[in-house]
Amino acid sequence: MDSVELYRQLLGLTAPWTVERVELDMAHQHVEVHVGHGLGERFACPECGRELGVYDHLAERGWRHLDSCQFLTYLHARPPRVSCPEHGVRQVTLPWSQPGSRFTNLFEALAIDVLLAANIKRAAEILRITWDEAWGVMTRAVVRGRATRGITMPTLLGVDEKAIAKGHRYMTLVCDLKESTVEYIGDERKEASLGAYFDAFPPSYRENVDAISLDMWPPFINACREKLPDADAKMVFDRFHIMRHVLDAVDKVRKQEHKALMKAGNATLVQSKYLWLTNPENMTDKARQRFDALRNAELKTGRAWALKEALRALWNYTSATWATKFWKRWYFWATHSRLAPMIAAARLIARHLPNVLTYFAHRITNAVAEGLNSKIATVQKRACGYRNPDHFKIAVYFHCGGLDLYPPVVTHTKVG
Repeated sequence: MDSVELYRQLLGLTAPWTVERVELDMAHQHVEVHVGHGLGERFACPECGRELGVYDHLAERGWRHLDSCQFLTYLHARPPRVSCPEHGVRQVTLPWSQPGSRFTNLFEALAIDVLLAANIKRAAEILRITWDEAWGVMTRAVVRGRATRGITMPTLLGVDEKAIAKGHRYMTLVCDLKESTVEYIGDERKEASLGAYFDAFPPSYRENVDAISLDMWPPFINACREKLPDADAKMVFDRFHIMRHVLDAVDKVRKQEHKALMKAGNATLVQSKYLWLTNPENMTDKARQRFDALRNAELKTGRAWALKEALRALWNYTSATWATKFWKRWYFWATHSRLAPMIAAARLIARHLPNVLTYFAHRITNAVAEGLNSKIATVQKRACGYRNPDHFKIAVYFHCGGLDLYPPVVTHTKVG
């Protein structure tokens, strides 16, 4: 088999395209593959598909292809254009590459696999391309994936916030709780940040949302009530965010008590912060021994911790009726505990109780969103942060969007 036929098969070219010649540049370690078509061939208009004769050709262009025996391989061709009566002069669709790309589809597919496994700098080194070229591959993959998805709205949504930089800079994340994917990223964490997601869908699509899990952040609540039909019946205040408020209250009690004890020369609570914040099941034997001693020391912090642990049982009930009965007992205990932070936390939950109890109608949490937050944090760490918010969004969609990232003519998909 000669080199022309070899590269025709490697490139998967079919009529009217064929390999005209192959040049080996030993000095630069390049393989140059020149592709063309015969005279009188007809091509489809990329807009309407009408078959037309060739109007003219653009100047020769080059596309990076998969390496051949460790030699950089480039495909060269003069893209033909057709003159469509309806759409005017258009470049025909090239079977080996996507519009705007200077890589073949097979190379972009390889690049996507490498980018999924490494940060952009390292991926560019492996692929022997520039950082900007690697970023271009990632951006095109995200744009292509989101375009092919079409207009679809998940039935179970999760809303969370993500800190992207120091100085309280946040973004709003909307997740598909069924598919465990990031559906939308909004700037900041304002009412308009979440409202913009709902505005992208017609009202009939929003009616199909069965439930939405979120924290008790007023801008998010207001956006749901304004944009989502029957929002109060669908909003579920996330149990993990609720317990975080209570956990913060326990820590405030500890700080206050520790300060008072230290004034009296008592160091009982020194270096005990993480004992109260950690699940006892995850403690070492030494830590658990000290924690058990602290719990039995009749401390205010111990009472606060007991309140926090008792509240966990709320979500174990099978019905809202029994959960409400439990809540009333717990609320009385918390508000009569004489622990100001715990009283404040109990009253905060009480103000939002109806949408805490909607859990028993939908039984969803933001655990998926929290898991995606951890994955996003890994993406941030791998890139040493993102100063450009738009770059951050592209990276999140690429790694967490559940998109079909590959060029459409490539049949293989990422394994795992």
